[in-house]
Amino acid sequence: MSAAAATLKQTRITILLSVNAAAILIAGILIASAIWGGKLEFRAIDERSDEVTESPEETELLQSVSNSSEGKTIASADGATYQVAANGWISSDPVRSGELWNETSITIFETADIDICVGGNLSGLGSMYWQSSNQDVISGFYSTARTWLGYSSDICRYPIIKNPGTTTITAGTYDGSRHDSITVNVVSVPVEQWKREVLSLVNKEREKNGLSALGWGTTCETAAAIRARELMSSYSHTRPDGSSWETACPIPETGGWSGENLMAGNAAVSPETVVSAWMNSPDHRANILNENFTNLSVGFVFDPEAKYKTYWSEFFSTY
Repeated sequence: MSAAAATLKQTRITILLSVNAAAILIAGILIASAIWGGKLEFRAIDERSDEVTESPEETELLQSVSNSSEGKTIASADGATYQVAANGWISSDPVRSGELWNETSITIFETADIDICVGGNLSGLGSMYWQSSNQDVISGFYSTARTWLGYSSDICRYPIIKNPGTTTITAGTYDGSRHDSITVNVVSVPVEQWKREVLSLVNKEREKNGLSALGWGTTCETAAAIRARELMSSYSHTRPDGSSWETACPIPETGGWSGENLMAGNAAVSPETVVSAWMNSPDHRANILNENFTNLSVGFVFDPEAKYKTYWSEFFSTY
């Protein structure tokens, strides 16, 4: 019995992948806007400036991602429904003279899944200020956009989100030519919905490559959730207790395949961005397009107080 089991164990194939470097949110220092030019009616300088001096570290360049949620009405974790902003660019329609947006409000997720951008394909605005009326919701903005997610620093800013809620963003050019305000609703992340969206996006990639779709892996579902949470203390394929990742959902004695993909940080703030990140990494892509796998379990943790805030795990298996 033990010899047979040993032989079966020897047929097991496990895939241990290198971890992509996670993009780290760098804490910036809020600075007050200098008062100059005498254009108070345009610059709203009686409010503080929330632009920060440092930008997040850019560790990888992603292909442009198609946000499957943009423009859709979604149900958030708080039970309400919202219309999701379209990829940060609020509107492609011309914006009225002196203004920055056509819309009066937008909704984004607490993970900062998009950057906030001015509308109407405006460009060449020069130096701008960005302010938040409720710093318990959005405390400020990095002085640049997440270019590796496809945003332009000329017209977009990466928001520093603290909590769900509502705030008014006031922005304008320092020359006083344009000034506007927009209400931003920050909503909680629909965790379970996003896990299933990752499976759907993975299957779209497999379909494009002539591979069969993966089913939801119920056997390793708990393991994937545990592994995502373990990343908060040990961002590695080695678990916090020193054991290998595969021990979270061991291959059965009858043999099989398993694999793991991990991702964390501000380049993985939505199902679209995390799948794009994996598809742009040869080792992670190999797992997604492995013809042997039949199931996928997805783990996801969002903790605004944690180092990397967003933590994802994919646990592939044949069991």
